[in-house]
Amino acid sequence: MTDTRRDQLSDWANAELGKLLPGISAPLELEMVSGDASFRRYFRTKPGHDGLSTQSFIAVDAPPENEDSRRFVSICKLFGDAGVITPKVFAAEYALGFMLLDDFGDTIYLDELLRAQQRDRMDEADRLYGHAIDSLLSLQANVDKGRLTPYDRNELHREMALFEEWFCVKFLGLRLDDEARELIAETLRYLEDQAIAQPVVAVHRDYHSRNLMILDLQKFGADCGPGIIDFQDAVSGAYTYDLVSLLRDCYVRWSPEQVDNWALGYLQRAIEMGIIEPIESRQFLQHFDLMGLQRNLKVIGIFARLGIRDNKPRYLADIPMVIHYFLEVSQRYRSLTPFVDWFKQAVLPVAKTKLKLDY
Repeated sequence: MTDTRRDQLSDWANAELGKLLPGISAPLELEMVSGDASFRRYFRTKPGHDGLSTQSFIAVDAPPENEDSRRFVSICKLFGDAGVITPKVFAAEYALGFMLLDDFGDTIYLDELLRAQQRDRMDEADRLYGHAIDSLLSLQANVDKGRLTPYDRNELHREMALFEEWFCVKFLGLRLDDEARELIAETLRYLEDQAIAQPVVAVHRDYHSRNLMILDLQKFGADCGPGIIDFQDAVSGAYTYDLVSLLRDCYVRWSPEQVDNWALGYLQRAIEMGIIEPIESRQFLQHFDLMGLQRNLKVIGIFARLGIRDNKPRYLADIPMVIHYFLEVSQRYRSLTPFVDWFKQAVLPVAKTKLKLDY
């Protein structure tokens, strides 16, 4: 089958690059880089100029019926103005859903973190997380949260409800009676209450190791922070949301003690920078934990939906780590005991079979 949109994107990108770099040899080829959990696709093109290699670009296919490229460009500028590194947008055709961006390369944070973990190089992990937390603090300190949509109760609930609909019912095939549904509803309300009570900042909403890029030091400067991508769903919400996304990552796991250590390092800096008012460590870690549980339920539901509805089964392989986080943390809080007990009795046995869990 022909890929009509790819052909259209190629024609458009060639025309735009011809304006940016007069004298390039065209037509230029598009090399598939990746798709993601959305409908967007990314292609790399490397123009030649007077026979010499020049910088490469990323051409984005974001179908306008599914993706809001105007919002992408707006948030890109908003975050870039806050002092973090986001891709430069060289051209955009909103009606078609095409964009031409700076190329951050292929090395995501996850690759380097896993390498550091395998080699027991905690100094390298500390350095990477230090840069990521620095960039997060810049976002929280410098982005006008009033320009972002509130991460309100309705949105928090909509996300967590995916756990019941897509994971429990559609993936596991559970038959939920009225008592189970009410228990789920009470738990969601509790986690919503905890989230909306926290101080409000700008929230990336998916701040983790697959959305942070290791950049070319020659191009971006020695010891630069990460390149930040996939920010178009940014909102204003709880100050711990992005931090727990980063430190209790769905794709790489660290010891609870190490996670708390990095989190408390963030806390000290956030207070010093005036992002939040002084707060006791114990209260902060409770904020951190409960916000993480909201995200856990959301992500379990999203990954199940990606596997079932969107035919992307690779995301199912990431659910076990999220369940591990959920059980590890939720058992610390007495208010969640009824839900945890139900989860262990009704959900976990089926999940163990479907996902081949080893716990």
